[in-house]
Amino acid sequence: VLDLARARDCRVHLLHLSAAAPLPLIAAARRDGVRVTAETCPHFLVLTAEEVPDGATEFKCCPPIRDADNRDALWQALAEGTIDCVVSDHSPCTADLKTPDFGTAWGGIASLQLGLPAVWSEARRRGHDLADVVRWMSAAPAALVGLDHRKGSIAPGRDADLIALDPDATFTVDPAALHHRNPVTAWAGRTLHGVVRRTWLRGTDITPGPVGSTGEPPPTGRLLERIRP
Repeated sequence: VLDLARARDCRVHLLHLSAAAPLPLIAAARRDGVRVTAETCPHFLVLTAEEVPDGATEFKCCPPIRDADNRDALWQALAEGTIDCVVSDHSPCTADLKTPDFGTAWGGIASLQLGLPAVWSEARRRGHDLADVVRWMSAAPAALVGLDHRKGSIAPGRDADLIALDPDATFTVDPAALHHRNPVTAWAGRTLHGVVRRTWLRGTDITPGPVGSTGEPPPTGRLLERIRP
């Protein structure tokens, strides 16, 4: 991909990067002027192959979770800017597709609700602050897809998409308490830092109640259109 981008002078984005081996190639391509960006995901930054139990297909994803040394290299690449952003790669997998056979089970991890506390928990352990996490998970993705005129920052004219986060509070992941439609999760039983107390979408409070409660706010999503450079 990088050779083609260099030859054709085209912009490329490497998604779902889980392996550390390509990182020197990406850094070298950037030094050569290749317009390349790269992303990784919360499960590659937190989970390790060593901790995946036999038959625990809730950990199956594509590309796969790798070892602890590989995880350390991804964090180093984030700190250096070789990896630009962290995205959810949220899986819609239903429980029946997560069969106990790694060969046939659906590959994917549901991280949309847990991505922020998962990344923040590991980031703080490694000496990073919330500003780093905001850059990786909000500002950089918005800029990458051409939505930074509306998203990714707290500034006049931007959508007031906000959360009230208690960064020091902890919780233990309970699949039954998740708002995912299919709460199959590799994060079950893990204690994470960072509890979201309230959520606003374009300035409107959309904080959900407990799973199964009544009176949750109706969907108010809108189609987002990028501004092309």
